[in-house]
Amino acid sequence: MKRVLVILLVTLAISAGFVVGRASADQPHMQAALDSLRAARAELEKAEADKGGHREAALRLTRDAIAQVEKGIEWARHH
Repeated sequence: MKRVLVILLVTLAISAGFVVGRASADQPHMQAALDSLRAARAELEKAEADKGGHREAALRLTRDAIAQVEKGIEWARHH
């Protein structure tokens, strides 16, 4: 029983890796942009808040950009 569980978990991990790899491989530039935007969002979230409202505006625009890139990736996958 333990061996079957291990085999099942390994198979699941390999399958998940394939799906994730395919998701980034089919649109490498969009995926790279998405990764960069997510990193930018994380840095903006860590920055001090007092920036005359510009940090908050940048966060909002970055979140919007992330959403648009994600929508673009999904659209391209289905067309």
